[in-house]
Amino acid sequence: MPALSELQWFKSSFLEAFGNACAEVAVRDDARVAIRHSVYPARGFSVGRTAFISLVSAIRTGDLGIGTR
Repeated sequence: MPALSELQWFKSSFLEAFGNACAEVAVRDDARVAIRHSVYPARGFSVGRTAFISLVSAIRTGDLGIGTR
């Protein structure tokens, strides 16, 4: 597995309005997606592609359950 610094990272276009405070993603060769914060590029984690697609879908639809009771 390549180091985080060796991956090809893509910044979220949605968050570019906030300057350097962005989420970045990189597709790994092992069917996982790496995620990091651009302010802290040495730190990150990875999830399976299915989980990442579910997360993006929940963000787009507002179905994260945050702030609801």
